[in-house]
Amino acid sequence: MSDVNLDLGSTGKRRTLWIVLSLNVAIAVGFLATGYIGNSTALIANGLDNSSDAVVYGLSLLALTRSRTWKRGAARFSGIMLLIFAAGVVLDAIRRYFEGSEPIGAMMMTMAAVAAVVNLLSLYLLKNLQNKDVNLRAATTFSINDFVSNGGVILAGIIVIWTGSNWPDLLVGIAVAGIALYGAIDILRDAHMDVHEERRTRHGEE
Repeated sequence: MSDVNLDLGSTGKRRTLWIVLSLNVAIAVGFLATGYIGNSTALIANGLDNSSDAVVYGLSLLALTRSRTWKRGAARFSGIMLLIFAAGVVLDAIRRYFEGSEPIGAMMMTMAAVAAVVNLLSLYLLKNLQNKDVNLRAATTFSINDFVSNGGVILAGIIVIWTGSNWPDLLVGIAVAGIALYGAIDILRDAHMDVHEERRTRHGEE
């Protein structure tokens, strides 16, 4: 399948996006459930992140037959969602720092490992899409961010087990928020540059 490129607007492309959307919804539910049970900021952060991803993939499906302006609007919405998500995670981490928490390291590691496999599959599928528009580039950015975050959660789970402390969980939760913030800026910048590309102008020109 790695040698097959899926043309924009094709049936194969829609099928790919539906698969990736379904995977992200499943992972988001898993993260949120285990985050609640395991008292983990990092897992909840990843669950919220994957929930926002699912919205992005849904927007990508809607955007396939829409105008370029509509696609930019969808990408900007995705970026703003990430900014809100990042702020919420940081506030939750601060709350848990003062109130205390007892994350379950083994649960963190297991859930993150499963999610890492799913995110690799999502990236593999998205890689085969040709001529990605601004909205699909945003979707790919999300999946890359997720995979990096999963590695951080696994590492935090190991340290939580080793030290019996909650600070690795809180730090990774904040780090996931930081990755989301970086992704949001990248997506919003890409949408802005897409305007110049369509108008054949440069940044700073009227």
